[in-house]
Amino acid sequence: MRSGITVGPALVIPRTELTVRFSRSSGPGGQGVNTTDSRVELAWDVLASVVLTEVQRERLVQHLGARMVAGVLTVTASEHREQLRNRAAAERRLAALVAVGISPPARARRATRPTRGSAERRLTDKKQRSMTKKLRSGRPGD
Repeated sequence: MRSGITVGPALVIPRTELTVRFSRSSGPGGQGVNTTDSRVELAWDVLASVVLTEVQRERLVQHLGARMVAGVLTVTASEHREQLRNRAAAERRLAALVAVGISPPARARRATRPTRGSAERRLTDKKQRSMTKKLRSGRPGD
């Protein structure tokens, strides 16, 4: 098996830091629906992780703090009948969450003003629209 979950080119979560639990899924199944533990719960202790830098850890806590319990990020998957497919889905979900969480914040929007030409065009269009509506009312002398 792979040595970890690849989040990006600079971050790989080692499998030794992950806790995997299996339980009975309420999703699709067949004859073995009541006997197989196909639901996967993947937990990663963000605060105790050695692969994260302090900046990444702070970003994760800031972005995903509401999803974490005591610094542990948990992801579940139960949409497939097979345990391995659910495990792969949970790993993909965890990788996507962490990738979004460690991404730098977007640049602040720089305030701009409309150009003089665009402001004049807008006012000209407003006057034209006003005149059109005035002519439709049947009282052109107003």
